Amino acid sequence: MLETILAKVGLPVLINIVAEALGQVNTPVTKGASAALKQVDDALKQGQISARDMREANRHVEEIARMESEEIRASIESVNQSLRAEIASQDVYVRRMRPTFGYLMAVSWAAQMLGLAYVIIFDTAKAGAVIASMGSLSAIWAVGLSVLGIYVYKRSEDKKLSIPETIFWNKSRE
Repeated sequence: MLETILAKVGLPVLINIVAEALGQVNTPVTKGASAALKQVDDALKQGQISARDMREANRHVEEIARMESEEIRASIESVNQSLRAEIASQDVYVRRMRPTFGYLMAVSWAAQMLGLAYVIIFDTAKAGAVIASMGSLSAIWAVGLSVLGIYVYKRSEDKKLSIPETIFWNKSRE
């Protein structure tokens, strides 16, 4: 019975959702994919695809999801190992990497903003071009500030982990 439910709910629901989503994108490729998925959905509804074939398809989907999950888990574990090594390091620079990066980002941002302010105030003829060129830097700033955000978040997490739980317990009891 469970196999019948999986055959009727698992992949058919996924096919329907993907077909609808692709149908909303206005390109020939996505419209074709949506039409093909709707044909598969119709074949499922008409019983042209057996429950055994659907179980096998669902098993493949589950296996692919499991493999992708393992890849993501391995990637996260790798990042966590490097962060643990950084925290445990006796090298002063390795432990100071996050704050150093933060200071460098702050100094870079300040220098850029001061330069922009200078051009706007003292060389207004070039202000439009400089402001437009600043837009070209938005991608690189997005990356740098994202890394800084992760560093700050991870450092806050590190501090929480380094404080014994009993301190929080005692404060909440007072």
